[in-house]
Amino acid sequence: MLKTAFKPKWIAALLGALLIATGFVALSGWQFGSSTTEPVVKIDETEVPVPLTEHYTPGVEMLGSKADQIVEFSGHFIPGTDVLIKDRVDDDNLGNWVVSAFAVDGAKDDAAMAVVRGWQPETTTPSSAPKGTIEITGRLLPPEGPELNYDLRNPALATLSSAQLSNNWDLKLYTGFVTAHSLTANGQPVTQPGLESIYVGPQPQEAQINWLNVFYGIEWVVFAGFAFFLWYRMVRDDYQRGMDDIAEDAAAQAAAREQLPEN
Repeated sequence: MLKTAFKPKWIAALLGALLIATGFVALSGWQFGSSTTEPVVKIDETEVPVPLTEHYTPGVEMLGSKADQIVEFSGHFIPGTDVLIKDRVDDDNLGNWVVSAFAVDGAKDDAAMAVVRGWQPETTTPSSAPKGTIEITGRLLPPEGPELNYDLRNPALATLSSAQLSNNWDLKLYTGFVTAHSLTANGQPVTQPGLESIYVGPQPQEAQINWLNVFYGIEWVVFAGFAFFLWYRMVRDDYQRGMDDIAEDAAAQAAAREQLPEN
């Protein structure tokens, strides 16, 4: 069979199969390369503070390119809007976030932002929000789902839903909320008695896998292998035909000898 494979036509066919397989492998590599996508926003970008009013507009759905960003803004807390969000962890301790409405300077339609200004262990009434103009730097996060069947007698909410808080406060709010990492007034840190400051780190940045592209990549590799298999089968069939011809010639010669008259 090796002799058959070295026929000029099958050497040319092998080169053709090699060229086709190379194209299929290249397509497979492209599909595998396209199967993973980078995170919408990289950590080195989200950790650089940007002005809230330039980064995000109130009333607009928060997309992945906007969430998880460190933002900075100024304004003042709105009195009487303090609420607790239960079951929040701080240094492995379970407690409550203290959230207050914050009127953002320069916000469209005078929208306010729900700001997590600290953490406390008990569900007691928190200390009042700082007064006057405050500068805040914190992480912008998407809203949580509203709590169903909320019991008004419960001093703490289960989720931080900007839609639910908007109804409770009767205020126009940004979608989402900000966890305040620092509060300052005239460049000086603001103290909040009874509250511990919190820090929410960036969300895990994992590349997304498109399994359909992975499947196509495997499919192209199979096609590349099939090109060589098809060449092998054609060579094998040619070899088999040659062997059949030899067998037929031998049989014909044997039959001719049998028909010769004996001396």
